[in-house]
Amino acid sequence: MSLGYEFHNVVHNHRLTMKSTLIWVTGLGMAIPNYTCRKESKSVALLIGTVWKSSAQVGTLLELYKFPPLTFGPFEHILSDNGQFPSLYQMAPKDTSLACGMVSLMVHFSWNWVGLIISEDEKGIRFLSDLRGEMDRNGVCMAFVNMIPSSVSLYLKRPYLYYNRLMTSTANVVIIFGDMDSSLSMSFRTWDYLDTWKIWVTTSQLDVTSSESHFILDPFHGALIFSHHHGEISGLKHFIQTANPAKYPEDTYLARLWWMHFNCSVSESECKTLESCSSTGSLAWLPRHHFDMAVRDGSYNIYNAVYAVAHTLHEMLLQQADGQPAKNGKGPVFSPWQLHPFLKNIKFNNPAGDPVSMNQKGQLDRQYDILNFWNFPEGLGLKMKVGTFSPYLPQGQQLSLSEDKIEWATGDRQTPNSACSVSCGPGFRKSPQEGKPACCFDCTPCPEDEISNQTDMDQCMKCPAHQYANTERTTCLQKAVTFLAYEDPLGMALACMALCFSALTAAVLGVFVKHRDTPIVKANNRALSYILLISLTFCFLCSLLFIGHPSTATCILQETTFGLVFTVAVSTVLAKTVTVILAFKVTVPGRRMRRWLVSGAPNFVIPSCSLIQLTLCGVWLGTSPPFVDTDTHSEHGHIIITCNKGSVTAFYCALGYLGSLALGTFTVAFLARNLPDTFNEAKFLTFSMLVFCSVWLTFLPVHHSTKGKVMVAVEVFSILASSAGLLGCIFAPKCYIILKRPDENSLKGLKNRKVFWK
Repeated sequence: MSLGYEFHNVVHNHRLTMKSTLIWVTGLGMAIPNYTCRKESKSVALLIGTVWKSSAQVGTLLELYKFPPLTFGPFEHILSDNGQFPSLYQMAPKDTSLACGMVSLMVHFSWNWVGLIISEDEKGIRFLSDLRGEMDRNGVCMAFVNMIPSSVSLYLKRPYLYYNRLMTSTANVVIIFGDMDSSLSMSFRTWDYLDTWKIWVTTSQLDVTSSESHFILDPFHGALIFSHHHGEISGLKHFIQTANPAKYPEDTYLARLWWMHFNCSVSESECKTLESCSSTGSLAWLPRHHFDMAVRDGSYNIYNAVYAVAHTLHEMLLQQADGQPAKNGKGPVFSPWQLHPFLKNIKFNNPAGDPVSMNQKGQLDRQYDILNFWNFPEGLGLKMKVGTFSPYLPQGQQLSLSEDKIEWATGDRQTPNSACSVSCGPGFRKSPQEGKPACCFDCTPCPEDEISNQTDMDQCMKCPAHQYANTERTTCLQKAVTFLAYEDPLGMALACMALCFSALTAAVLGVFVKHRDTPIVKANNRALSYILLISLTFCFLCSLLFIGHPSTATCILQETTFGLVFTVAVSTVLAKTVTVILAFKVTVPGRRMRRWLVSGAPNFVIPSCSLIQLTLCGVWLGTSPPFVDTDTHSEHGHIIITCNKGSVTAFYCALGYLGSLALGTFTVAFLARNLPDTFNEAKFLTFSMLVFCSVWLTFLPVHHSTKGKVMVAVEVFSILASSAGLLGCIFAPKCYIILKRPDENSLKGLKNRKVFWK
């Protein structure tokens, strides 16, 4: 049994489409509903396309006659509604993975700034929704959206709006989606004359080879086309190459093609070519924009539709009752409505090897071939397969491309770039631009000790506490452990100063012990001088506790030893000052204050003041003692081992008490500065305490403005400076007299000196 066919034109007009369908059903030259002049119709199915609106209109009409229409146009969700179109069959596979495939292509080429041109219909809006979701999940942004109205009249009201959006956009990649049989095709014809240098990404539904360009370089050269994968139809190319009017004289379309392209005359009565040129030429010679030998999606859908009807009729023949011969010697006759039960469940593999299923619900997504349109020089019109997209493969393996085969619109072998902003390299992070999509950003350097080791990172990663960022902010390096060590030049210098001053203090003590019976030593209370010199020696030596690798013991001894020895030193100065005042002010025998001087009451100043400081240090150590700590922020690239004060309150209480004692001592010494100066050290005590207070008042702001081992060095220097101030101001004049002017350090010299009494 052979299948026959008829051709009928469908004009894209609702009224004419309905009229043509009724004429076909009636069998007359006029449309008469519910009437047919055909005694016996052999038609069992109707193939319609490519515009879904025409398919819906024809399908609705044929449903009244239970006639099975098979549409070979692009898949449309509306037509798959069984409630509205129960007898209509779509041959095209679904496009549910198209958006995923296109976005995968964008991600592969790092295109995150993409324009979109779609038809303003339900199918276009659905695709826009799917595409937006995929773009958001993969970090791709839409530069603009041109929604082309379905109505040509609406489109013509604002064509420049769509033109300006396209030409002014910085996006170099544009996705086009829609039907060619719409106002979108008008845009194509307009852009055909523009050198846009854009990379077009579209589907096989939009035929970019359908028009003839007038430029050497076609604006659509380099376009990437998503086409449903299908096998090669065996023998089709040979059939096309050898087909001619002489071989198929009944085919009037071949005769028309030969008349149009091969200058053959055609008889007007029979529409057949004359014998003189009937075998001249081949369809393979025609330009691709006139006749493309490649099987497009619509042609392949027709191919499957014919085989679906053939398989259905085959199944119906096999189920003929008992294989009884047909009546009157005629073949079996089937009514169109009888095909539905078979068509709905038919499954087969076509001759190309691809599975075909008429069950719309069970239909699976098909793999896509990615084609690259080559049209340089103009007229080549070649579609080269450069990759595939399979939704069934694991994520990351779905897209496969041969980039070396791709011809870009720019003519450059390098992959074009399409981004709103230049990528942020390692060491920088993306900073969003206000009011713009996420793909538009500025590149901001990573903050200190933070890195970014990849391109386009949203946030910098903070280095661990024991590491620091390199200069480029691309990697974390191990920090070097450091402290105020004896090996450091600064530590070595401070340690040498401490040892030298302590040795000098010991030498002064030796001089005083050696000349203990001289008037100048006796007159200044040699016992208090010995205590002061010994305490100053310990003051110099306690600074060594701040140098070297800190430990728990040294951290505890640092502050407590410092506080105690300086309290002893300052209280000794206070005792000496009180002694001077009592010695010069209390001159009347029998007065109570005189008894204090005779009984040695000033000597109780030292233990009393020291006991208070000792109590404060005890409370400090009992509540929150100092401990070893690490400072990872003060010095770049270093971890500084320091002593944490523990209780800051206790530290400032001890330091505040020492400061109050020093200010009190200075005040008392200042009041006694004008006493007679024969062997009177009141002025020297005043000046020494002035130096002492000045050093520690300067220390406080400097101490708070420095960090790390510099802060420790400042504290050590303050200890040495204040101690050296006491030593120099109090004992330097005395040593000068003892060593250089021994004649003045005697009773004879004392008598010769002029004494001024107040």
